[in-house]
Amino acid sequence: MDKALYIAMTGAAQNMLSQRGHANNLANVNTTGFKADWMQARAMPVFGDYYPSRVYAMTERPATNYDQGSMIQTGRALDVAVAGEGWIAVQAPDGTEAYTREGELQIDVNGILRTGSGLPVLGNGGPVAIPPAAKVEIGGDGTISVVALGEEVQEIAEIDRIKLVNPPAEQLTKGEDGLVRIKPDAETAGQPVPPDAFVKLESGYLESSNVNAVEEMTEILSLSRQFELQVKVMRAADQNTEAAARLLQIS
Repeated sequence: MDKALYIAMTGAAQNMLSQRGHANNLANVNTTGFKADWMQARAMPVFGDYYPSRVYAMTERPATNYDQGSMIQTGRALDVAVAGEGWIAVQAPDGTEAYTREGELQIDVNGILRTGSGLPVLGNGGPVAIPPAAKVEIGGDGTISVVALGEEVQEIAEIDRIKLVNPPAEQLTKGEDGLVRIKPDAETAGQPVPPDAFVKLESGYLESSNVNAVEEMTEILSLSRQFELQVKVMRAADQNTEAAARLLQIS
């Protein structure tokens, strides 16, 4: 059977993988603090007992776009956006430390400060716990201040500080859960990232996704056309095989 059939099949499969990546970006166009993944295709020569005149196409995710999204003013006291570079430290479902820019914070029934997706926000000594309060404020440096129930507005107490970090971008990787972590092969892997005092928050704002919906839709349409071309190549290779079989039968 002609190897072109396998090459076209591989190309179609890789097109589908790339479409999944762009579709995921597009699906999170309205997700607070979401960072888009870059997708690219790489040519892989086919080696064997013949001249490597054909290549496979391999889809891969080379990196994540960490550019800042636009700032959306909400006026809500528990909404925060990282101004510039930096991350908010959270506790991942497996108990490890991870990082996000999702600043739509909320307080659960137990007083634990959580992100909009339910992850505990880390402070100086673990997850931030907020006592019953009439008012909660988050400062630009992550300081959390409250006015206790029954107290005067002037009696503000500082209870904790959100852990804000800013590790080098080349040491970061984004997982399938959307959280950012230190790469396993980085020098600081397995060690907690120290807080960075230069990371600042904007209270009353949220950071939008940095996904460009028009670009993602254009890429999806382009990949759909490429998929159709791969299917046509598979059909042509199958037809060539059938024609060759008929010639052999005649001979």
